[in-house]
Order: sequence, then C-alpha cells, then structure tokens
Amino acid sequence: MKEKWVVTAKRADFNKIAQDFHINPVLARLIVNRDVREYEDIRKYLYGTEKDFYDPLLLKDLKLAADMLLEAVENKEKIAIASDFDVDGIMSGFILKTGFSRIGADCMIYTPDRVSEGYGLNCRIVEQSHQRGASMIVTCDNGIAAFEGVARAKALGMKVIVTDHHDIPFEELPDHTMRTLRVDADAIVNPKQPDCPYPFKKLCGAGVAFKLICHLYDRCHIPEAEKYALLEYTAIATVADVMDLQDENRIIVKLGLNMVKHTKNIGLKALMEVNALNPARLSAYHIGFVIGPCFNAAGRLDTVKIALDLLEETDENRARTIAQDLKELNDSRKNLTVAGFEQAVERIENSSIKDDKVLLVLLEDCHESLVGIIAGRVKEKYHKPAIVFTRVEDHCVKGSGRSIEAYNMFMELTRQKGLLERFGGHPMAAGLTLKEENLEALRENLNQASTLTAQDFIPVVRIDVPMPVGYATKDFIRQLELLEPFGKGNSKPVFAEKYFRILDARVFGKNQNVLKMTVMDDYKTSMEAIYFGDIPAFKAFIEEEFGREECSRMFNGRSNHVEIAMTYYPDINEYMGKETIQMVVTGYCHIPR
Repeated sequence: MKEKWVVTAKRADFNKIAQDFHINPVLARLIVNRDVREYEDIRKYLYGTEKDFYDPLLLKDLKLAADMLLEAVENKEKIAIASDFDVDGIMSGFILKTGFSRIGADCMIYTPDRVSEGYGLNCRIVEQSHQRGASMIVTCDNGIAAFEGVARAKALGMKVIVTDHHDIPFEELPDHTMRTLRVDADAIVNPKQPDCPYPFKKLCGAGVAFKLICHLYDRCHIPEAEKYALLEYTAIATVADVMDLQDENRIIVKLGLNMVKHTKNIGLKALMEVNALNPARLSAYHIGFVIGPCFNAAGRLDTVKIALDLLEETDENRARTIAQDLKELNDSRKNLTVAGFEQAVERIENSSIKDDKVLLVLLEDCHESLVGIIAGRVKEKYHKPAIVFTRVEDHCVKGSGRSIEAYNMFMELTRQKGLLERFGGHPMAAGLTLKEENLEALRENLNQASTLTAQDFIPVVRIDVPMPVGYATKDFIRQLELLEPFGKGNSKPVFAEKYFRILDARVFGKNQNVLKMTVMDDYKTSMEAIYFGDIPAFKAFIEEEFGREECSRMFNGRSNHVEIAMTYYPDINEYMGKETIQMVVTGYCHIPR
C-alpha cells in the first residue's frame, strides 16, 4: 500500500530538556513529539508514580455512588454488578467484585450473552438480579446508553449506579445542534460527562471502577497496598481496550505491567505459562496481542464465566486447565478470523464495493463476535472505514465497524439511525443491527454522504527522527525503555534513513516469515536488520524497482545495486549469552538519489 512519510518536526530546547532530566537529546525530541512539553508533564511521563494519580472525588457523582454503596453494605443489601463480555468488562467487573467484597458487600457479577443479547445492561440481567434479591445494580464498562435496562431497574424499585467510560449518547436536533441524553440512574460516574471536572477523560471502564474502589478503600481505612494491588487488572484492561497511553493511563499501565510480571494471581500466572510468555520480558504488546485476546475469546466464543473463574482460581492445576481452555478458544478464534478476513477481501475485490469510500461487507456463516476483528483487518488493508456484517435472527444483520482518523463513524451512523434497529460506539468504532433489506440503502447513504478524499486513504507514517544506525548504541537503546509502555497515544518511536545498501538477505523461520538482512548506510556503518512483514510483497517491490537480477544477487549475498529507505527501531538481540544491535525494519520505500 502506498504510504506518505512525514518527519515530525516539533520544536523545543531538546538539549536543555535532556540536561534537566539526564536523558539523551533524541529522547527529549521523542517526548516532545508526543506532545509532552511542560516540565511537570515530562516528569510524570518519565517517572510518574501512584502519587500522581488524580483524586477520585473529582469524578462527578463518585462520592454519591460511594455513599449509596456504603449504605447498601450497612443495610446488608445484595448488589448486582452488571459487567460486559470484553476484557475491559471482565476486568472492571472483577475489580468491583473484589472491592465490594472487601468492604463487606454481598455481590454477584452478571454479564450479557454476546450473541443473543448484545452489549450492555439489559432487562434480563435486571430481572434476574432482582429475582435473586438484589436491590442495587452497579454497571461497569457499560450503562451510559442502557435506557431500557435502567428504566426497568427503576420500575422494579432498584437503585442504579452507572460506571462507564463510553461516549455520552446524543441526538441531532433539526437545527443540527446536539443534545446529550441521560439514563435515569441514581448516580453516573463517567469522566466524559460534559459537567464532570475530572481532568483526564480517557480512562477505560476498569479505570473508572478502580477509582471508585480507591475511594471506598480510603473511606473504609483499608491499606493502600490493597487498592494498588488492583492496578494490574486495570492495566490489562487499559491496554486491551486500546486506550491512549497518556497521562494517568500511562502511569496505570507502567505500574500495572510491573505488577503483572510479579503477579500473585494464580490464573494470570497460568495464562502466561500456557502461552509460553516470559513474565520478566512482558510488555504492553503481550497484553494487547496474547493475554487480552485470550480473555476476549471467552466472551466471543464461550461465556465470560470461564475468564472470571480463571481470575478467581486459587488451585494451580485447575487454573492451568482453565488457562489452556482459554488459549484453545483464542486459537480457534484466530483461525475463524483468518477465514472471515479472506472471505471479506474476496467479496471486496470481486465487486463494486472496492470503489466505495466506506466499505460495507456481508459475510456468510461468520460468528458475529468476530466481525469487529475482521473489520479492523479490512480497515488496515484498505485504509478505509469498514463495517463487516453477518446474518442474525429476525431477518437482521449485525455489524461492527472500524474507522480511520478522518471519518467519525459514530456521527455518520447517528445520521442514518432511521435505517438501524440499534447502534452504539464512538468515532473510531461502532456496533449496529439492522434489517438486511436496509443494508444496501445504508451502504449507499454512507457513501453518498462521505466527504473523504483520496488523500484520506493514504496512511501517514510519522517519522520521529531521521537517524543513522550508528547512533544506536546499547546505552541509547536501553534509554529508549524509559518511553515504554508503547501503544495507542504513545507510539513506538520511528527512526528512518534514506539510503541503505542491502548487502545480503535471506528468509528463514518455521513459516518462512522472517527476513534477515545485512545493511549499510551512507556512513559505512553496517548492521543486521530483521523484517517480520509481508516478505513476498517486499521481494516483489525489489524486483519492480531494481529488476529480477538485482533481487537475485541481493538474496545470494552478491554485489548489487539495491538501495532503499527504511523506517526502523533499534533493538538488542540476545542469543546464547551474546548481545548484538539490530534494526527491526518497520517500512521501506525507494527514494532515488
């Protein structure tokens, strides 16, 4: 895919920042590139601790919610925790149950069935919890748009506390102004409420739940160590829910990841073991692409109960069995996802859909819990907003969408709500259900209304620093660890050089999916480079730009004229006790001299 490479050129006194914080000037530039400029913000970015957390009482209605909960505990009332089926829902439910139980509450977690009920609090959960004696419902990672479920709870005389982090629902009025909508809960704790003074708006559902428990523990004089013990679950949810790793989230994940490495949770230990993860080298990547998907697989292909059972298990053998079940569920999910993605690409390539600005694809026999993952992969392949659908009951189709920065998917679907049975989401993702007969009309309307241009479909690669590879010493690479954890909102730095001669190249690995090269820059510095991307596409690119003969010479380690630009990240490779510096190649193009 064609890419646009742009060098980020934000200005600051990098040498002074480096001197004040005892870091390399390149690190100072990388931090400023992430819009961290003020000295206090830089300090928190590099060295933030629990002391830098914001006061939970800044969250609107949090004190009211805590008062209600403490009164319920005193009156020995049963409390229903209404969670959700993804990682954030699982972790926020677990945090609330752990915290409520610690202060003496009689509580139980309820979750919706992903396939038959869909996201969020519903009337079945309300009625079931009421029948079992609950007088209060506390939602987590959902509830801000649960108008029907909250109304049913109030009709039954139940108290309702909503803790959530999703965008506040709204409606567009005839004059094109927006009016926010409020569920009829007794207390709503969500930093995104327009009148909430909490300074950081990007907490995940587990982050909001953690804040509530922190305040309850303080009120009940429970040792600080116990509330901070919940950080590891908050960190997992923050990464898995793809929240911005900025400000408070960054500190949560940095501290929480360190706790996961030394976790005392038997279930988490077992999950790392069955996935062959080394706890000492655990990173946000492993949370986002290994641990998180295993928990997600429970809600996608089975029930959330298996995930909660794992977190609560105290027997190592039983925990290992549950963890293995979760891993196998996730492996099955991965295979089904690959098949669904291939089907989606075939549909797009062999129809007029390929020319659309917004891609809507209906798949045959696809598990509805997988359409969001497939939509994400379609979006990545074409760099266009994508919504993938599958058929469900009542002649309906259910879809999940993933968007690009230039397209507010939630806003555009709001304008088409007359065609939809239900929908929800935010600018970058959405879920929706509609009658199949309305699908083509939705496709036409979204594309006709779209103002996206050809430029919007070209991914932008933002280069932090054009840097000769010789600058990447072991000390420099170890300093880069100060910038971790990497993820959304704190991307891994991108370095680049215009001209690399490829001295030799070879493909290896069990699936022939690793390309290893020796490269040399204009300063005659040679280094080993490794590439984990699409190797056939790389080979085709070299042949197209330099010819088949030059490509052959390159792969045979013979003198050649292959010279390309590369984006990369420097790394230290450890093998048999020996450390060597290598480039991890992330992109390439040809810039003629």
